[in-house]
Amino acid sequence: MALGPQERYLTRAQVDVAEVDVGLRQYMLSIYNYMASGLALTGIVAYALASSPALMQTIYGSGLVWIVMLAPLGFVFALSLGIQRMKAGTAQALFWAFAVAMGLSLASIFLVYTGASIARVFFISAGTFAGMSLVGYTTRRDLSGFGGFLFMGLIGLILASLVNLFIQSSAFHFALSVIGVIVFVGLTAYDTQRIKELYFARDDSETAGKKAIMGALTLYLDFINIFLMLLRLFGERR
Repeated sequence: MALGPQERYLTRAQVDVAEVDVGLRQYMLSIYNYMASGLALTGIVAYALASSPALMQTIYGSGLVWIVMLAPLGFVFALSLGIQRMKAGTAQALFWAFAVAMGLSLASIFLVYTGASIARVFFISAGTFAGMSLVGYTTRRDLSGFGGFLFMGLIGLILASLVNLFIQSSAFHFALSVIGVIVFVGLTAYDTQRIKELYFARDDSETAGKKAIMGALTLYLDFINIFLMLLRLFGERR
């Protein structure tokens, strides 16, 4: 039986929606794959370095420690400020280099906390991140209004952390860790929704590839900060 004009329109609309859903899932899956692979690379590098006392002494017993600690920040700035001018392949290479640098800088946690507590906090962090990212992906509520509030909280957290470097207050340190978990849990949902919305710009494959890298970097940083804040709260020190 022939379809009327309205029925043909609805059928075409349904097809368009289905195509968007499939494309969006593939786009988000590529971002989560980049992020998970980056975290895996960071973990491998951190564990390998911590397992070598000689290498740990070479890095953390010399001025190299400052390079190792500041290198991840340099990669973040390079990607954030230069992503528009670089190729997607270059951005991907910088992302992997960033993951390695983070592994080198995080190796010290294996000397401070027990392996069992690190593993336990990692899985707690993974569950928390997954839950909040799912909220950001599925909610119909616009979370953009929370973005400014969360960003101000992040700036305040950074400034307060710098202050605590001088006063060395354990109570202040605990409070900052609690606030940090709240801020980055909120940012996980907000960033997920923002990354999802960027898909609908319908960019070319090169631009879409660079957006996927930046999305993975953003979610990676959210996860790492949740993990570190929870580790400060619940990690068992050696």
